[in-house]
Amino acid sequence: MARWLDHLSRYDRISFCWFNGRLPRLSQSRIIRWLSRSGDGYCYIAIPIVVSNFGPIIPYALWHTLLLGFAVEVPMFRLLKIWLERPRPYQAMTDFKALIEAHDQFSFPSGHTTAAFMFAGIIGSYYPGWFEAVYLWASLIGLSRVLLGVHYPGDVAAGALLGSSLAWFSLALTAS
Repeated sequence: MARWLDHLSRYDRISFCWFNGRLPRLSQSRIIRWLSRSGDGYCYIAIPIVVSNFGPIIPYALWHTLLLGFAVEVPMFRLLKIWLERPRPYQAMTDFKALIEAHDQFSFPSGHTTAAFMFAGIIGSYYPGWFEAVYLWASLIGLSRVLLGVHYPGDVAAGALLGSSLAWFSLALTAS
């Protein structure tokens, strides 16, 4: 591994330990588990149904953009995880116990965060009045993944960047 990547991994581990050491009560709260679960997928169906009742956007265009985005997002983050093979925090630090078990083996990038930021970018574009709310929700999903012990902060940051890029890509393709 490149030297800069070793340094980055070390800082990522330090920041992970800082979050989990400073916020142990928050880590164990039901709201954090709920936030993490809200990124499992069901909200990606429910939220567009709710927000499409508050604006003039034709729901078909929104659904088309979301379907395109998820059709690219899911295989992309899965391939990146397999290619990069970064172990999850609880695999790399044997003295740490995660509060939940992840669905897959690898950590980088955070799939929950990738999906949440892609979704937020698309919803925020179609419904600007919801922009802050959906980005706050996406950010809290990422934070919940760190607090539950299944991702490093760098995994979440990469997921946020990837998801935001995929939102832009999906929006650009469907605008044509």
